[in-house]
Amino acid sequence: MTIQEIQEEIKDEFSMFDEENWDERYQYVIDMGKTLPLIDEQYKTDVNIIKGCQSKVWLHAEQKDGQIVFTADSDAILTKGIIAILIRAFSGQKASDILDADTKFIDDIGLKEHLSPTRANGLVSMIKQIKMYALAFQSKN
Repeated sequence: MTIQEIQEEIKDEFSMFDEENWDERYQYVIDMGKTLPLIDEQYKTDVNIIKGCQSKVWLHAEQKDGQIVFTADSDAILTKGIIAILIRAFSGQKASDILDADTKFIDDIGLKEHLSPTRANGLVSMIKQIKMYALAFQSKN
C-alpha cells in the first residue's frame, strides 16, 4: 500500500467515531499503541530518543530492500499510540515516498488539535525525526 492509501485507511477508521467523543478516539489511539512493532531493547538508548517529546519516545529505522522499517516504543500509552499511527503510515516505504508525503491526515482525524501543546509538539518532533531518517537513507543511496 502507498502512504496515501494507508493514511486514507486511518482516516476511515477514525471516522467511525463520533467527532464529539474524544474518549473513544483516545482509546483507539491507545489500542493502536498496543499493536506497535516494539523496538529491540538495544535501540532504547539516548541516541534514539526523539527530542521535543514530553515523554520518552525511542525511534529506530533501518533500510531493508530499499524500504525504511521503523520500530519504536514510548513510556506513555497515548504517545505510544501516536507513534504507532505514524509508523503504520510510513514504515515499509521508500525514503523518497516518505519525504514527499504530507501529514495532513493527522489534522483530518483531529488528533493534533485534541492534544496538549506539549504532546502536539512531540507529534511534530516524531514526524520530523521520521523525515530525517528518510533523508539520511536517501542521501546514503
